[in-house]
Amino acid sequence: MTQIQLPESYTRQMIDQLGPEEAGRFLASYDQPRTQGLRIHPLKTTPERLREMTDEFGLTPVPWCETGFYYKESSTSKPGKHPYHAAGLYYIQEPSAMSAVELLDPKPGDIVLDLAAAPGGKSTQIAGKLRGEGLLVTNEIHPARAKILSENIERMGVTNAIVTQMAPDPLAERFPLFFDKMMVDAPCSGEGMFRKDPQAIDEWSPDHVKMCAARQWDILQAAVAMLKPGGLLAYSTCTFNTSENESTVAAVLERFPSFELLRTERIWPHRHAGEGHFVALLRKGGEDATAPDRAAVKARGKAAGKRASASRPEEEAMRLFRAFAADALPGFELPAGEAVLFGEQLYWLPAVQGCPFDRSYLNGLKVLRPGLHLAEVKKARIEPSHALALALPRGAARRTVDFPAEAPEIDRFLRGETLEQAPGDNGWVLVTVDGFALGWGKRTGSQVKNHIPKGLRRLGT
Repeated sequence: MTQIQLPESYTRQMIDQLGPEEAGRFLASYDQPRTQGLRIHPLKTTPERLREMTDEFGLTPVPWCETGFYYKESSTSKPGKHPYHAAGLYYIQEPSAMSAVELLDPKPGDIVLDLAAAPGGKSTQIAGKLRGEGLLVTNEIHPARAKILSENIERMGVTNAIVTQMAPDPLAERFPLFFDKMMVDAPCSGEGMFRKDPQAIDEWSPDHVKMCAARQWDILQAAVAMLKPGGLLAYSTCTFNTSENESTVAAVLERFPSFELLRTERIWPHRHAGEGHFVALLRKGGEDATAPDRAAVKARGKAAGKRASASRPEEEAMRLFRAFAADALPGFELPAGEAVLFGEQLYWLPAVQGCPFDRSYLNGLKVLRPGLHLAEVKKARIEPSHALALALPRGAARRTVDFPAEAPEIDRFLRGETLEQAPGDNGWVLVTVDGFALGWGKRTGSQVKNHIPKGLRRLGT
């Protein structure tokens, strides 16, 4: 008998679904400790190197994700508190959840949408597979969760992502037949979260399952309108019932006969080392399996407004940024794109070869992060952004101050303190841990003033 108090109706549901014998093994899995995992960010490091640097994590491979690893947290090993986490070398993610992006398999150059993306696990996994090429639009409707999503995109140093906060329907109006691949990790009843989050048990009921299935159906109807003919859609949940999984997929196939089901995968906690996940991969058919509907794209452009050229403030902001880069980042070059000024914040909007995306797509959208945040413009000067620091390739900065992970200076820097006794040339300095960027400081004499944003600084002494 499981020690977790499960709803009786949930227990009956799983017995009906799995049969008494297997349901017994499934329900007994709730007595086992939950699994914990992290996924290495390939734009920052390699699995081999991180394992060498973090023996204390006790990393063991996740079989369905080549960048995924299980870890065991202890009093001496807390990956979420380690400086490498702040540097974006990995993302803490439940191992089962890594399966969906692996099945979708984005490639460099793809145009991808993550429709319900917070907190960002699947988006950052997609970004790692894109390797800085192509475009990722990552969306979350809830403001607080969208902010967390944006912060995780920043921490992982992603340069080719647009973070939006929109409902699915208006997003579909802006991006008809636009994306090569889509991730729909739909809000669900969270049956796969029961070991991790007891609150999910309190919220569960048969009526809640029905409500979630109805919401998933609404989201998917908007999603299919944004997928190109020939495009792939991964639909995933962290729940076990068939209403939110196979039945929802069947409804898509019935309503949209151009779609075909390529594959489904289930991860069960009594069969695998994971909390549980469902993912279905669908392909959208159509006469043109390689290109978007150009008429629809043209209509979108008219609705969004004429393409805007860079304004005089943007040109001045870029002049200041290039002057900063000439001093602090010699040889650094921005990828193809265009400058976008949101108030005093300067961003670099990515451009993608063969894709009509430009700043006109942002008109009327709630956008939290229109590409890579470069700097804040302050009168006749700029302050480089934290996002830029975390996105820089190794060796890009002229001035660096580097410390090993166990150095007390690293902990002080992450708390927002000034670094003492760090002499060198005056100017902007990139503070690094074992060569990996943590953030900016500004040096005067032997002091380096801390420029980690206040909201990201660690608490405590």
